[in-house]
Amino acid sequence: MSAASAWELSIKTALGKLAAPDDLQAALAANQFHPLPITILHGISAGKLPRHHDDPFDRMLIAQAQAENLTLVTHDAQFQAYGVGIIWT
Repeated sequence: MSAASAWELSIKTALGKLAAPDDLQAALAANQFHPLPITILHGISAGKLPRHHDDPFDRMLIAQAQAENLTLVTHDAQFQAYGVGIIWT
């Protein structure tokens, strides 16, 4: 799981828009999710992406998926424009 996803989840939980476990890191580890830190390369790549999508969290996820050859889980149709693997929710 990307650090960007954990960050966004934490923000939305604090705003009362989502519910998340108190110890998200432990919950992810218990479910065999592996952490994906944000690297300098990811940041540079996200900044260079075409402007199909303007959400900074989503742009980071796309850049990480491209750099690490990962598949994203999303229901956001705008992700398709970037040619990354997607599992629709």
